[in-house]
Amino acid sequence: MSTPNWTPDGGSLIVHADNADYLPTLPDGSFTLIYVDPPFNTGRAQRRQQTTMVRSTEGTGDRTGFKGRSYTTVKGLLSSYDDAFEDYWAFLEPRMAEAWRLLADDGTLYVHLDYREVHYVKVMLDALFGRDCFLNEIIWAYDYGGRAKNRWPAKHDNILVYVKNPVAYHFDNAEVDREPYMAPGLVTPEKVALGKLPTDVWWHTIVSPTGKEKTGYPTQKPEGLLRRVVAASSREGDWVLDFFAGSGTLGAVAGKLGRRFVCVDANPQAIEVMERRLGHTAQVLVPAKPKRVRTRRTAPPRTAAPKTATPPAPPAGSVDPGQTPAAL
Repeated sequence: MSTPNWTPDGGSLIVHADNADYLPTLPDGSFTLIYVDPPFNTGRAQRRQQTTMVRSTEGTGDRTGFKGRSYTTVKGLLSSYDDAFEDYWAFLEPRMAEAWRLLADDGTLYVHLDYREVHYVKVMLDALFGRDCFLNEIIWAYDYGGRAKNRWPAKHDNILVYVKNPVAYHFDNAEVDREPYMAPGLVTPEKVALGKLPTDVWWHTIVSPTGKEKTGYPTQKPEGLLRRVVAASSREGDWVLDFFAGSGTLGAVAGKLGRRFVCVDANPQAIEVMERRLGHTAQVLVPAKPKRVRTRRTAPPRTAAPKTATPPAPPAGSVDPGQTPAAL
């Protein structure tokens, strides 16, 4: 491990650092695609423990499987991170400003959120990028997990998509995987065979608890989801960035599709997971001390929200206070 020194002709990196310290060391306009999955501000610690089922002598295990066979549960690595911020706006805004600076002129930013913060973050990104740079809100819908009985169960995430330049961004839908038609009888056999392009609602399962993709890291996202993002909004050989990298799914997909990547995370457990998952394609690096290498800082073309700003407060009684930033 050594001090990171990103270069346009270098190799992919896994960087163990606070993104607030590391991002300013990268040059302007370096990345065609930035995808981030920041903490959702749930107000609690996220935990996940790896478990493995081992075949045992009949009647001695703690679980029964196919044809009555016995299995013993073996618990492995416990991964966790804190997901609570007193002022989520102040936490995220400077990092989103850095994302704008780091995007190439034809670049695209994907910000993966949920219902707790997505509306406030859109206001923030409208201020930083400009409303004309808002491209899409993607809804990732899934059907897994518990079922609330006192409200409609929350079974989707939100992905906000912004471009650096609204008239010159890269988007190639021909590279995106297609979906089967929901009513194949209404289209021609040729179209059924080809499939249809995805809309802004993506139905995709979560990472299977027993699948090969599973790393045991909390909030791991499925590769199929990121494959669409990388394929549509970057080219082979382009640089992509994730500075809330977690388990490194963006890097895993980018490597398979011929992109170069920088994955940044401050959590030692995330670095361990990424080293196992991506170490064959990327160098693991730890900055000794942040050093700013860029010579200029270009402000976003819009009037950015001041660092002390907070989102507009919702009408009294209209929002559960436990689901909004504490500063609001």
